[in-house]
Amino acid sequence: MGDSERIPVGIIGASGYGGIQLVRLLVDHPLLELVYLGGDSTAGKPFSEIYPHLGHRISLVVEPVDLEVIGDRCRIVFLSLPNGLALKMAPRLLEKGCKVLDLSADYRFSELDTYKTWYGGDRDDYATAQTAVYGLPELYRDRIADAQLVGCPGCFPTASLLGLAPLLKQGLIVPETAVIDAKSGTSGGGRQPPKVNMLLAEADNSLGAYGVGGRHRHTPEIEQICSDLAGHEVMVQFTPHLIPMVRGILATIYATMRDPGLVRDDMLTIYQAFYRSCPWVRVLPSGIYPQTKWACGTNLCYIGIELDPRTGRVIVMSAIDNLLKGQAGQAVQCLNLMMGWEETLGLPQLSFYP
Repeated sequence: MGDSERIPVGIIGASGYGGIQLVRLLVDHPLLELVYLGGDSTAGKPFSEIYPHLGHRISLVVEPVDLEVIGDRCRIVFLSLPNGLALKMAPRLLEKGCKVLDLSADYRFSELDTYKTWYGGDRDDYATAQTAVYGLPELYRDRIADAQLVGCPGCFPTASLLGLAPLLKQGLIVPETAVIDAKSGTSGGGRQPPKVNMLLAEADNSLGAYGVGGRHRHTPEIEQICSDLAGHEVMVQFTPHLIPMVRGILATIYATMRDPGLVRDDMLTIYQAFYRSCPWVRVLPSGIYPQTKWACGTNLCYIGIELDPRTGRVIVMSAIDNLLKGQAGQAVQCLNLMMGWEETLGLPQLSFYP
């Protein structure tokens, strides 16, 4: 496929951390052509003025957000925007025939009342929201392949759900005993005017929890999919932490086993079978535990498993790059499925190491 045959794609909200990852992936994708970058606060600026180190590859100027123009020029549109904005744009873009991938929370929830409880605001896009598919390919590959609108998961839910899914789907744990202890790098906070806790002097050489006691917005998202996997309503304990590194998430998951007779090798066999057709999940050998650096710069999720026979608990460790498998890389993975392409197309498989 030559350049003239590549499929035109646009990004609304390209100047944030998620947007810049998308730019890199789409420029390198063999079947796509990045033709539009949209934004309000940066409209009129050459993208190379915002990110000077990309001037040798990207000559586009950020344009005002005009849905008619975008719909005419692009077949695919990524929305990399703060929560509450995509819901105003997606319906019109879908009417124009675009495939839409939303990186915010706007289309992650099957129940819009849940969205409104946690994110606020009014919604009048119920018909559109009903067509949205949750964009975790390892669980919903077939639905994503048929979708026009995908709500891409949050970074914490991605790491947590990939670690939990086999346990819940196979009924291996007592669901309400699940505890997720997760740590994220500072890029998870986005590229916005800095909050005090994100300043180097505050975050460096320090580790702290936030959103404690079920208050983090990713909690209902995790519970929604856990409930779907288990076949009944599930509540989990989720505590995020900010760790002084730029990118990466490590989720450590604890849960009580239903069958205390299972051993670690049994669990590895179950996980390997569950993810056998998932090119972006690596179940690690016995006794090997994942590190965030292994996933850095890739779309991979590394999973390690241990059992504690004293407590009867399973311990699952899940590591991803929060900006790739936790955000932009997963969105491109979903797009590949929507287009009927190989799931791995145009996505990085080898980490920045060390």
